[in-house]
Amino acid sequence: MTSVKTEEKQPTVLEQMGGVSGMLYSSLPVLVFVIINFTTKNLMAAIISSLAAAVVIGVVLAVRKGTIQPAISAVFGVGIAAFIAYKTGEAKGFFLFGIWQSVVYGSAFLLSIIVRRPLAGVIWTFLNGRDRSWRDDKASVRDYDIATFVWALVFFARFVVQRWLYDEDQVGWLAVARLGMGYPLMAIALLATVWAVRRADKRLKAAEEAAEAKAEADAEAATEAVLARTADDLLTPDMDELKRVVDAESRDKSRD
Repeated sequence: MTSVKTEEKQPTVLEQMGGVSGMLYSSLPVLVFVIINFTTKNLMAAIISSLAAAVVIGVVLAVRKGTIQPAISAVFGVGIAAFIAYKTGEAKGFFLFGIWQSVVYGSAFLLSIIVRRPLAGVIWTFLNGRDRSWRDDKASVRDYDIATFVWALVFFARFVVQRWLYDEDQVGWLAVARLGMGYPLMAIALLATVWAVRRADKRLKAAEEAAEAKAEADAEAATEAVLARTADDLLTPDMDELKRVVDAESRDKSRD
């Protein structure tokens, strides 16, 4: 009998991005830094303000989620960006870490395609507790390659644009690019990933159902073969036994 499996509800793109609150929380320290730096022309005030915003966000996330991990994550990236800005003595240094981070991420995604372990599929599988059966299906790997390539394009596009703005000392536009090329482009990459996931899941489910149907058909054929052999044995006389009976009757007649 074919088992009926309940399809798991896949998270929406917005849910994968942390929801509206996650988008606002991650954007706030950058906005605070740019606004304070622009209004006060004081780099230290901007650095302290952005760090304070990150700490407040971290505390709020820790209280809401019941763990300090979100707080650490919220403060870590802003802390590195603020440290670089402090060491360089320039407001644009606040964005330098994110610029080079994009290169690293983009290169990692491209490399994963080359080694046939597309990160879009690997990360999605890890985050959603899925199995890795898609890696044995060439078509599914190809779909995840496409999604992974979209992610690589997003990261390299961020690098090219923001590096140019960095070289031009356009701090305000750097903030605009940081936010505008953040979640909007990430949403496109996530849509590509969801597309790959749905195609792979549909293909693998069809293959699983076909395998189950074949197994049932093979089992039925085997059962029919056993029944046919049993019927043959019951209906077909044993020729050796029949010959022995005939010989015995012949001997009895010859004695008579």
